[in-house]
Amino acid sequence: MRYSKLLIFGVLFFVASSCNKDPLDITPDGRMTLKEAFSTQELTEAYLNSTYERMRKHGVNYHYYTFLSAFGDDSHESNFPSQDFPVSKYINGNISAASNPLDNEGSATLSYTDRSWYERAWVGVRRANVFLTNINETNVPEAGHRGRLTAEAKVLRALFYLDLLKNYGPMPIIKEDITLKADFSDITRNTYAEVTQFIVKDCDEALAEPNLPYRVTSEAERGRMTKAVAFAIKSQVLLFNASPQWNAENEVAKWQASATASKQALETLTSNGFQLAPNYENYFITKPDLANSPNDKETLFEITDWGYAGQTYRRFGNILFLMHMIPDFGPEKAGNCPSQELVDTYEMKDGTIPITGYKDEEHLQPIINAASGYDDQNPYVNRDPRFYATVWYNGAYYGNIKGLETRIESFKGGKHGISGIKQRTPTGYYMRKFVDPKVRSAAEGTATYKLFRLAEIYLNLAESENEVNGPTTVAYNAVNAVRARAGMPNFPVGLSKSEFRERLRRERRVEFALEENRFYDMRRWKILKDVGKITTGMEWTRLSSGKLTSQRIVTIRRRSWEDKYLLFPIPLRETIKMAGLTQNAGWE
Repeated sequence: MRYSKLLIFGVLFFVASSCNKDPLDITPDGRMTLKEAFSTQELTEAYLNSTYERMRKHGVNYHYYTFLSAFGDDSHESNFPSQDFPVSKYINGNISAASNPLDNEGSATLSYTDRSWYERAWVGVRRANVFLTNINETNVPEAGHRGRLTAEAKVLRALFYLDLLKNYGPMPIIKEDITLKADFSDITRNTYAEVTQFIVKDCDEALAEPNLPYRVTSEAERGRMTKAVAFAIKSQVLLFNASPQWNAENEVAKWQASATASKQALETLTSNGFQLAPNYENYFITKPDLANSPNDKETLFEITDWGYAGQTYRRFGNILFLMHMIPDFGPEKAGNCPSQELVDTYEMKDGTIPITGYKDEEHLQPIINAASGYDDQNPYVNRDPRFYATVWYNGAYYGNIKGLETRIESFKGGKHGISGIKQRTPTGYYMRKFVDPKVRSAAEGTATYKLFRLAEIYLNLAESENEVNGPTTVAYNAVNAVRARAGMPNFPVGLSKSEFRERLRRERRVEFALEENRFYDMRRWKILKDVGKITTGMEWTRLSSGKLTSQRIVTIRRRSWEDKYLLFPIPLRETIKMAGLTQNAGWE
């Protein structure tokens, strides 16, 4: 009996390697064949569970407990440049097809971190294919339950392919288990549009399944695929397919498909009880409750896997306290520190834009909109409420810590002063988003990372609708719904298509600050070479008089801004094995 007939295979045909084996890829010893693995309902469901295990972990799980935003221009990971972790290697351009710290350096002992993206996705695809091939009326007799499990597997496969598209570009469409295939020379990359339609088909078939719920309602089901996830994947993949990176000819039909999908998603989800959370700040520091009508009606999918079983200290909420906290609590590092570029993006509370750009390439001379009332020496007054929910800035009130009313002192020499050591902010800012200021120990952190949420679909619709028809009422209503939740005024009326586009891009950056959207938005809009070179901060100094004065400083000069960084390289070991698997441009 060949190893390909085991219960769970180690890897897809082009991700197997002796140093990166799936721990369940075992030598045949008669324990279980594939036929036996699908012989009962319990074993069949267990195989589907093994497919879930291949999902990436997101959140703070980019080694070493880093946010993906630190690989872009929203933040500066305090480990950089003092430690040579993946974020440092990426920023310095020290990656290649042979050595990518987010891909080729995974190991079984570090499976709790988000590495080996390529392998994880392909193992997931393969397991989904095996499951879909083998589930039947014998091993899952009840038709409704079988329909739900089948739909879950299709949403999972769509998610794995979406991950591959975003990170590596178009991939071969594989619909069956091809482990026994001897010749792979006929397997080549499909087009981006073809893979997009494959994902959409999986999502549509899942959405048509009446037994797949819109949301999970019990703890035992937390983290399962739902119709809400299918809508989120479909909305996102069609948006990416229409974006400049993959729509060089700016085909209106692609934008129309994106707008139609997001509009349908919004109408269906809102009619089934989904809505924006009323409080932006609290939303990110709470764990979604599960019920037919929960308090959290915005989350479409949360990440529930954090690493090794039983190691609760690796949970998202716990790690935030240990790795992304102000110095008062003795964290290992300050972690994800917002950039000045992110801070500059926030509007004034009345909706005016304070910083319209920079006079210099190093972003040290902001172009200030005089009509906004913004003062670079008093920059934190009357800003978008989401700024105060996202960023700890010099002078911000944190709360009572050990009997002391504490304000952030990020000025030079202050209690939380800007510094080059990893326990201090390099930018003058600390991360407020996701951090509950009432938490006083890691064990109290209960928040989970929300990978998909309803706000994204609103802004996907606004962007696509504007590209198809200009700033219509549909586009305005979508973006204004998100702004109203945050306590911000509507977009100004009478914007041109290009003006709406620019405002919408700023809105996405603010709404999804320090989440993962910005990393991919920079790429799908093909603006990486324009915005990905420099990260700055604000250095405050307290004079002998007690007065504070500030100056902007460069904290990162990136080497990972060229067009080739719009995609990651396909691991070299895979292109060697697969002659038809052409390498991404610039990584040959």
